[in-house]
Amino acid sequence: MAMSGGRDDGTPMMEMNTTPLIDVMLVLLIMFIITIPVATHSVDIDLPAPNPNPPPEDQIDPIKNKIVITQTGEILWNGDSIDQSELVRNLEISKSIDPEPELQFEPEQFASYDLSAKVLNIIKVSGVTKFGFVGNEKYRTFTTGGPANPTG
Repeated sequence: MAMSGGRDDGTPMMEMNTTPLIDVMLVLLIMFIITIPVATHSVDIDLPAPNPNPPPEDQIDPIKNKIVITQTGEILWNGDSIDQSELVRNLEISKSIDPEPELQFEPEQFASYDLSAKVLNIIKVSGVTKFGFVGNEKYRTFTTGGPANPTG
C-alpha cells in the first residue's frame, strides 16, 4: 500500500487534506435531505362510481352502438339514458364481444362541450378500437348558425 507522506528530502507536505472536507459535505448533504418536507400535495379526480347491476342484455348491440349527448346533458346509449358509470360498464362489455361492435358518437347541436369531452375521455380510456364520429355533415356550414341546407 502506498501512502504519500511528503518528500524524502524533509520538506513539509503542501497538499491539502480533503478527507475532513468531504466528510463535512456528506454530513451536510444528509442533513439537507432529512429536512426536505415530504410532498403532500395531490390532485383529486372524481371518478364515476361503478354500478354493480349488469346492464340489460338488449342494451348492447353486437354490431353497432350509438352514443348521443343531448342538449339537456343526458348520455344516450342506443336511445336509452345512462350515466357515466353505466357508460364505462357498457364499453367494457362491448370490448369483450368478438368482433368488437362499432361505436358511434354524435353530440346534439347545443350539447355541453364539457360533457362531450368527459365522454370522449371515458371512451379513450376504455380502449375501444372501433370508434367514429357521426352526424358531422349537419354542421359543415357555419354561416347559417344551424344545420346545413341540403338545397343550397
